[in-house]
Amino acid sequence: MPITSLWAVDVYGRAYSLSTASGRWRRADDKLLELKRVSSGRGRSWGVGCDHHVYLNLTPSEASVRFREETYENQRWNPVEGFTDVLLPTDRWPWSDVTGVSPQPLHSFQCPSRSWEWEGDWYVDLTCGGEPSQTGKKWNSCVRRRRWIRYRRYTAQGSWAKIPLDQPQKAPLPLCDISCGGWEMSDQSGRYPYLWGVSQQGQVWFREGIQPRVPEGVSWEEVEVPKEVAQVSAGPGDLLWALLWDGNLMVRRGLSLDSPTGSSWVDVETPGKEVEALHVAVGVGVVWVVTKDFKVWFRRGVNSHNPCGSGWISIGGEMMMVDVGLHDQVWAVGEDRGLYFRMGVTASEPSGSGWIPILALWGNAKELAPPRDDFGGHLTEASQASVETPSTLSPDAPKTFMPTSDSFITSLVSDRERPPATPPSHPEGPPEEPPSPEASPPGAAGAPWSNVDLEGAEASRSVGESDAPVWAWISGGGCDVDAGSQIRWLSPTGALSSSLSLTPIQSAAWNQQKEEVPRQEISKKPLERSNSVWVRSGALRWWRDWKPQRWVDVSVALEQSTDCTGRKDCIFFIYYTQYDQKKVTALVPVLGDCHHAFSVYTAQRTRQRWPLLLAAPTDQDMTDWLSLLTRCCCEWRGIWGPPSRQALWATTSKGDVMVHEPSPILENTAHPLACEAMFWRQVPGHLRCVQSNSLGLVWGVGWDGTAWVYCQPTNPGEAAAQVHPQTDVRCVHVYENQRWNPMTGYTDRGLPTDRPMWSDESGLKECTKGGTPPPSPQWSWMTEWVVDYSVPGGADKEGWQYAADFPVTFHGHKTLKDFVRRRRWTRKCKITLRAPWQQVPPIRLSDISLMPCLAQSRMEQVPVWALSDKGDVLCRLGVTPQDPAGTSWLHVGTDQPFKSISIGGASQVWAIAKDGALFYRGSVSPQNPAGECWYHIPSPLKQTLRQLSVGRTSVFTVDENTTPRVSVGPLDQVWTVADGVPGFPAEAPGALCHRVGVGPMHPKGQSWDYGIGGGWEYISVRGNATEAARTALPAAMATPRSPLAPPRSPLAPRPQAPPTSENGSAVGV
Repeated sequence: MPITSLWAVDVYGRAYSLSTASGRWRRADDKLLELKRVSSGRGRSWGVGCDHHVYLNLTPSEASVRFREETYENQRWNPVEGFTDVLLPTDRWPWSDVTGVSPQPLHSFQCPSRSWEWEGDWYVDLTCGGEPSQTGKKWNSCVRRRRWIRYRRYTAQGSWAKIPLDQPQKAPLPLCDISCGGWEMSDQSGRYPYLWGVSQQGQVWFREGIQPRVPEGVSWEEVEVPKEVAQVSAGPGDLLWALLWDGNLMVRRGLSLDSPTGSSWVDVETPGKEVEALHVAVGVGVVWVVTKDFKVWFRRGVNSHNPCGSGWISIGGEMMMVDVGLHDQVWAVGEDRGLYFRMGVTASEPSGSGWIPILALWGNAKELAPPRDDFGGHLTEASQASVETPSTLSPDAPKTFMPTSDSFITSLVSDRERPPATPPSHPEGPPEEPPSPEASPPGAAGAPWSNVDLEGAEASRSVGESDAPVWAWISGGGCDVDAGSQIRWLSPTGALSSSLSLTPIQSAAWNQQKEEVPRQEISKKPLERSNSVWVRSGALRWWRDWKPQRWVDVSVALEQSTDCTGRKDCIFFIYYTQYDQKKVTALVPVLGDCHHAFSVYTAQRTRQRWPLLLAAPTDQDMTDWLSLLTRCCCEWRGIWGPPSRQALWATTSKGDVMVHEPSPILENTAHPLACEAMFWRQVPGHLRCVQSNSLGLVWGVGWDGTAWVYCQPTNPGEAAAQVHPQTDVRCVHVYENQRWNPMTGYTDRGLPTDRPMWSDESGLKECTKGGTPPPSPQWSWMTEWVVDYSVPGGADKEGWQYAADFPVTFHGHKTLKDFVRRRRWTRKCKITLRAPWQQVPPIRLSDISLMPCLAQSRMEQVPVWALSDKGDVLCRLGVTPQDPAGTSWLHVGTDQPFKSISIGGASQVWAIAKDGALFYRGSVSPQNPAGECWYHIPSPLKQTLRQLSVGRTSVFTVDENTTPRVSVGPLDQVWTVADGVPGFPAEAPGALCHRVGVGPMHPKGQSWDYGIGGGWEYISVRGNATEAARTALPAAMATPRSPLAPPRSPLAPRPQAPPTSENGSAVGV
């Protein structure tokens, strides 16, 4: 790591540097130099002197700074005298620049300042472009020129040099603030630094022409501002913030290499409405602000794409100013005039973890210079005052500073030599009320009061070099330090001061902690537990869903903030059109052209049917982003651990398992929770359908028909033990299409308007056997491609299906009107993962149903009915909350195979046969779990039923031409997975729908509320027994109590047990 320096200025204007290789402060060589502020960057530091001039300190290096001055001597040929410097009136100057426009005689060149000196005299350059120039005159040459060169060298490296005023350009008014930055522009790194200044009249100035060969720059350019500016801060990149005299903040937009001064100013709200800002500091992607109550604030979401950020986070500690250096490290001057460093600042946690003091040797001392102790005190009156020693200050009293004269420095001097106070003793026993100050003599108290003549004391005091400085400013822009640097003065081993720039309560707690913890442990701990910000950034690809539709490279960032109470807030930023996505409601992996894509749903985008489609470079990156986003969303909503018993379960067409934690307002009749605002999170596993009930039992069926039961961990320690290997098998299909030709018969040469000869089922996408991969890298092929004969509609002996044209329905035999045909090729693939699911052997299932019940219900055995892959009806015995897998299957006889079955409240078993007939199983009870016989129920007229779900008092079914799936809960709530949303034909099938208005008076409900659309396969609400909150009737509308009713008890009502909170949802006990 290179050796760099930290710069600081005390209240007397003396500048000091602290090298990373040493542990001692070093004062600037110029003892008469007095600076007000310092701004350092890579390789150089700038300062504003008390004389209002700008100073530059260039870091010494092996390569010297040299600048080449050049001028051209021009001559014209004369027939009498030959070449002479007597030119025509229309010619260029005898001595000029390369263009000939500006005159440049040799005597007009001067060093711009005293920091430069000439290396030699003028000499003629005998080369042209690095090659020797040709000598000799041609017969038609009438003019000639030669270049004169002279070098000057910068000699002020390592010292503070005054920048000359612009002549004859307009010089800026006296400057009061300065800021250096811009050497790491976001679109191109390694550029030259930029310098910004603020005049005493509130004007903003920009220094032009700063280059490696011209470190001082050329001239000042004024930048228009709408209001008077008090301070400005420029980051290493393209961020620039300004603090106004009225305490408000502004941001400069449009900073770039082509426009270094930007384009416009934008106002930004201050951290507090009633407290104005005092200081602002900017880094590469961070902004820190100190308000006038000395509170420190961190700005969220700041970067090149969004320079204004998104919100403020309060950070612990009380500081007077902060500065952001390299790697966004933070330095500060505390309210006690000590210097501090923010530890733990990294790219993923830009807010850091705590403040630690900078303890370095001072002067000739052999001990570390600790931070000052309670600088300022309490002063009253101008000439005489009563000074209270620090030991008697109340822990809750604010640390204020009141100047006693017109000179700020004089007021500071009056408090520099305060004698150290003896800490008060705390005798054991009950505390006694302290006596009144009026009744107690000055010597009776532990901290006596004394009259001090401040003016006389100030006159008799002299400031020596051995005194520790009283700091006023710090700049770490050129100090190359990061969170992992091992710097001696950032790893103190001695005792810390009792005043560590904390609030009084925090300081008292810290003093108590110092007495209990060894010194070696104290020095490595942060000074407070404050708010923090954690950031994960990266690059993804975003599918732009408008013309021209294409994948666009975008920058993304996930920002999570944690306050002092532990509450977390997250924002997911996607920087393309400068918007942020708040309150993510679902993160769903999708199948598409890019195999590493996922959709991000928010309430607004769900309403617009327009999710964000993002793609990661690899499958591992996609998995990491999904896991990270899901975890942050759950933490923000207070959802922890496994799903609750009341959770809604669903599966996607990809096989992912999703859950939602319901709230009491989800099924509210008057104002139900909108489906678009529901938050879905992913649970490990891969299933085709899932069923649950309110006792915590969850069963699922994989795509290969394997039954699985969810292993609910009873405590966090058992979560790892409940994870088992889970496998699933799916079939991938491609279609071979052919068109009939009168000459050759069926051939793979179609019409120009036909679908591809190898495609998916829709015919919109070309899919060949060789170019079709498994669904994701987690899948692996099990078999080769074979012809699938079990297709809907039937097939001939070669697997072909025929139709008049491709968009119409296919059938399994050829007729004279069939001009196209297709056949389906299938290939099996397998996925293996570890998930909290236990296999239930050995029968493969096609459908399953668990009996729903209320949350307070108790059952010895839970009825579970299922259908095998051949249509047989099965009843599972021995299923309990303690043994959710049960013991054995009981076969229930039927006359024909079934395709759907459901059990509702009071052991009502309904089923649908393969031909669409509806049946009811009679006499089902806990004593007779299999029932007695089947009763045929008439189906709706001219409708072929496909699937059904039974609730407490109602039965809902779907036919072959409508909604794919329906689920009825224990409170007769109705949810479905629909083919699509009306008005959005382009959306993929599989949208979540909620039937609104279902009740005893309206069992069919009133309307549909559409949620997240596209890609859902199955939903189960049979575990949601959370009843909606009932609205109490007004007193005027309450039913009067009957005079015959028994009198109310005079005893207090029995207190009810509060509901327990599980996963953020209230669960009755």
